[in-house]
Amino acid sequence: MNGAPKLDRLDIRIISHLQRNGRISNVNLADAVGLSPSPCLTRVKRLEKAGYIIDYGAHIQLEKLGTIQRVFTQITLKDHRPDHFAQFEAYIRKVDEVQECHLVSGGFDYQLIFLTRNVVHYQEVMENLLDQNIFIDKYFSYIVIKSPIVKKYYPIDNLFAPEN
Repeated sequence: MNGAPKLDRLDIRIISHLQRNGRISNVNLADAVGLSPSPCLTRVKRLEKAGYIIDYGAHIQLEKLGTIQRVFTQITLKDHRPDHFAQFEAYIRKVDEVQECHLVSGGFDYQLIFLTRNVVHYQEVMENLLDQNIFIDKYFSYIVIKSPIVKKYYPIDNLFAPEN
């Protein structure tokens, strides 16, 4: 980020703790990262202002609400023109059932993760996408049977530990 403050090990620890528990009190956060409460709160506010922390929210146990179906979908576009990629991404961004969309290298163009009520709902979403002029050539669907590991946090400490 341009103009963003450089992060030190305490900033990384604060971000790591907050992503796992955004409701932690400042006193408990300060204790967990080895600071007193006032400097800890100052750092949190600085991290928010700099855009490192963009939001706080709740993780929902969807399966408690009802049956859901995750589907991984590989999509190949007809042409590889920049405007086709842009139109595809602009349309996909508005599809609520699309939880993630990644432009990838390899044998296809995009890897998407859909979250739908069931397979029939997924197929309805895909048929609607195919009816749009967003340059889809082909797609392959992979129905998720079980998700034994779904992490709701990033390994911040491992990815961004300051080098000594």
